[in-house]
Amino acid sequence: MLIALTWSRAYDAVTRPLGPGLELPTLTATEPPVWTPISATAAAAVPMPTGTSTPAPLCGGPPSMMVLGIGADNRENNYLYGLADVIRVARVDFLTPAVSVLSLPRDIWVEIPEISDHYGITHGKLNQAYLYGNPGMGYYDGPGLGPGLLARTLDANFALRVDYYAAVNMRTFVKIVDAVGGIDIYLAEPVDGRPVDDKTEDMGYFPRGNHHMSGETALRFSRIRKVDNAFKRDDRQTMVLCALKQKLLSPDVLPRIPGIIGSLQDAILTDLSLAQLGQLACLGPYLRPENLRFASIPEELLVPGRNDQGSFILKADMEAVRALIAEFVAGTWPTEPDQPSCP
Repeated sequence: MLIALTWSRAYDAVTRPLGPGLELPTLTATEPPVWTPISATAAAAVPMPTGTSTPAPLCGGPPSMMVLGIGADNRENNYLYGLADVIRVARVDFLTPAVSVLSLPRDIWVEIPEISDHYGITHGKLNQAYLYGNPGMGYYDGPGLGPGLLARTLDANFALRVDYYAAVNMRTFVKIVDAVGGIDIYLAEPVDGRPVDDKTEDMGYFPRGNHHMSGETALRFSRIRKVDNAFKRDDRQTMVLCALKQKLLSPDVLPRIPGIIGSLQDAILTDLSLAQLGQLACLGPYLRPENLRFASIPEELLVPGRNDQGSFILKADMEAVRALIAEFVAGTWPTEPDQPSCP
């Protein structure tokens, strides 16, 4: 009896969501994964599914999972305030296996649901949906806090329904990169993040060549925008994500992932459970480079403009964007070689 009770408590601990849920229909694995880290070389030798039979999902996961990733722009130890500086949705396929990551512009003008009774707010930038949902604002009473309102905004505007979310602020991002010993990036061209005016924060100058970046350096590199535009910044963030993925799969870091997850769980806002985080980490070594793909909304579908307050916004061709996102949800876009992937 005591053994059964102990097992039950341990099971509940690893399968319990770590944060407030979205309360939207989700695909949830019924069993926690078995953590069996393997090397990237060994994973490359795993045969891909063939024939007409349906293979079982890897790592005890569901067939697929949609995860909203948020990079908040605050450095505090909490998630009471902050804009969504980075907004990405990952479609995780445990059958192929594959991961597609869609970058969504933070300045796109959208309808924000469920807060119209607060100062008449019905629309805003996409990143403001996360801000208005944060508990420090007091605007939103629904499930999931800031990620919850952002998830409902994506659903209302683009029929993009996510299953789970994970939000990290700048302080936590630095901790993650430092926990794996930094990341390595090669720059084919220099990147100048020095101030262009007295309102621009100095992000530093990055010459052409190899760079080993600490968490703070990687954060500065990821935030450079004024020197070109938000689309180029997305490309730089993708470089950071690819370098982080490469480091996580390195032989000296891979076995430490469960411990890293455990040490950082209180610094991340997510409704994933430890079991689901383990499933995602377990999938990493099975991913071949061509099956980790990144996509963004094409620039031609976004028109720069200003709102009534004079702030910069992007007005989208909503019909075209919705059609493209429907392909992403279905797993038919992006595909190689039309879209970039990690090298």
